[in-house]
Amino acid sequence: MRLVGVGMGPGDPELVTVRAVRVLETADVVLVPVMALDEPGRAEATVRAHVTHDRVRRVVFALNDRGGLTARRTASWDAAGREVAACFAGGAATVAFATIGDPNLYSTFSYLAQTVTGLVPGVEIATVPGITAMQDLAARSGTVLAEGSEPLTLMPVTGGVERFAEALASDHTVVAYKFGSVAAEVTAALKASGRIDEAVYGSRLGLPDEDVRPARELGGEPAPYLSTLIVPGRRGSRGARL
Repeated sequence: MRLVGVGMGPGDPELVTVRAVRVLETADVVLVPVMALDEPGRAEATVRAHVTHDRVRRVVFALNDRGGLTARRTASWDAAGREVAACFAGGAATVAFATIGDPNLYSTFSYLAQTVTGLVPGVEIATVPGITAMQDLAARSGTVLAEGSEPLTLMPVTGGVERFAEALASDHTVVAYKFGSVAAEVTAALKASGRIDEAVYGSRLGLPDEDVRPARELGGEPAPYLSTLIVPGRRGSRGARL
């Protein structure tokens, strides 16, 4: 029995890997996370752009829960774990779980894998990497993420803007995820650091209503939850960071 977390990239069907498509096509069941059973999610839309079978099932996750380790969130993990266990009990040898981005980076899949490991003795856990939002935004905006020996800091701003502001005090690249609800505070931190003119913003990457623009154009309004911000490092002359 094998549970595979499959990275679907940021949402653009053209950014799904060949391996991901092969796993989705050959899996006995493909599970996709949704907020409600009657609502398709971004992962499902990306999956259905590639698969030719009808073995896709929705599982409800508290994807819009911003309250940390809530009862609603843990209940959804438990229910999804039982769904996977039921698939194996019904004869499935391989269950694929499709997740936006990469299954090993801020992904729901890690919680599902932990849950299933406790429910199904001997289950094998595997992952297929996916292109991340920061890579996609870097490509779409012509932004270099890192050069030479410089570090790159990636953080979700769900834990507060303070850590983001501290990271901006350095001269290396800082990438922020999930900052939509505090977009005004993030913009203020960028201005205070003097780094707003180099920063680039992106949301709904690869979708018809994609929004990619300089961060200085952001107003005080909230941004979509799955927003990405890249503040490139200060590099100077060519090769200066080697």
